[in-house]
Amino acid sequence: MSAEILHTGGCHCKNVRWEVKAPANVVAWKCNCTNCSMRGNTHFIVPSSKFKLNENSRDFITTYTFGTHTAKHTFCKVCGITSFYSPRSNPDGIAVTLNCVDTGTISHVETRYYDGRNWEKSYDQTSISACSKES
Repeated sequence: MSAEILHTGGCHCKNVRWEVKAPANVVAWKCNCTNCSMRGNTHFIVPSSKFKLNENSRDFITTYTFGTHTAKHTFCKVCGITSFYSPRSNPDGIAVTLNCVDTGTISHVETRYYDGRNWEKSYDQTSISACSKES
């Protein structure tokens, strides 16, 4: 694993802002579950301890859940962008939307695919659960 750096990012209107410690080279997941496929979401996952939401952003966030209600899909109340969320696969982590990271700190992205329409099978066959563990 490469050294971690500080990435910043947030939503379109910039009311939701955050910092995340992660390598410059990330493994991103493209999921085809009903929610991710509709949003075109590709994300990388970090332990919750490596993610910090800016304090003044809390007033602009709302949460959507469905199905098992394990995933917490957070989005901006103003612009509607999901810049991060708590995924079902990693409830102890944060999924950061790749395209919501400010430009200049991501050097390389390895994209892996997660079959969210066959969630349990994909969970068992991928290494996604390890992404939210402290290294």
